[in-house]
Formats: sequence, structure tokens, C-alpha cells
Amino acid sequence: MITPIVVVLIGLGGLVVIGAVVGVLDAAQARAWRQVAAERRRNWEVRQAGTSRSGYDSWGDEDSD
Repeated sequence: MITPIVVVLIGLGGLVVIGAVVGVLDAAQARAWRQVAAERRRNWEVRQAGTSRSGYDSWGDEDSD
């Protein structure tokens, strides 16, 4: 009867350890991912600014009235 309890406790302990390792690794990489996200957003904003200056209006395609 003790064996199933021990297996469950070892499994839960393993999950806790894995969660702690993932949390530490994620915190270590968070700054780099924020920089990547900021760069992608700047690129997206530049592309969006370029499309609005071209005179193309995406809403105009649906207005047939």
C-alpha cells in the first residue's frame, strides 16, 4: 500500500522540480524575448505606416453602397 503513495509523491515532486526549472529558465530568457518582440513591433509599425501612405484603404473594398 505504501508503494503507490510513494510513486505519486515522487511524481508530484518531479513536477515541482520541472516547474521550478522552467520558471528559472523563462525568467532568464524573458529580457531577450522582450527585445525580439519590440523589434518585431517596430518593423510591423513601419510596414503599417507604409501601407497607409499608399492610399490603399482596406475598408473601402467592402463598401459598395
